[in-house]
Amino acid sequence: MKALITDRRRSGLLGTLVLAVITTPMLVGCNQTTEDLDNYITSTLARAAPPPDPFEPPRDLPSHSYPVMLERDPFSSLSFVEPRAAPERQEGPTPDLDRAREELEQYPLDALRMAGIIQRDGELWALVRDPQGTVHRVREGNYLGQNHGRIVTISERTVRLEEFVRSGDERWRQRESTLAARE
Repeated sequence: MKALITDRRRSGLLGTLVLAVITTPMLVGCNQTTEDLDNYITSTLARAAPPPDPFEPPRDLPSHSYPVMLERDPFSSLSFVEPRAAPERQEGPTPDLDRAREELEQYPLDALRMAGIIQRDGELWALVRDPQGTVHRVREGNYLGQNHGRIVTISERTVRLEEFVRSGDERWRQRESTLAARE
């Protein structure tokens, strides 16, 4: 055991000696004086600075006066949208756009699922599940979906709705939709 410790000391001492022999020539090449750097800084500071570029005074630009009778204010934002005429009174059915929207009208009809029905005091109620999984109780006259869909009838397997959708000529068209229970 003593021999092992002595061998380790010798190898450690030998490694230190080799390191000293290798690094000594490198350190000899390093010079601590900065005489050449000091001379360069002194000569650079002694040189005269170049004169600045000549200053050119600003030119007077011609002003522009706008005619008094312009069709639009030049400082207002531009809009290329033509003003719409007042909507014509549509013949036929239209949704009530002023009524308060119900909670299930924020979801598209295909995102809602009929979960079942219940009967309470002789009235049939449908249970409808929204995309978050919350079950809502609705009856005839309530609204579902994003197309102003009003519940017309509730049966054991379906909820029948009348929806209002816009046609190509910006008029309202009524269509029938159903929300069916899954098997």
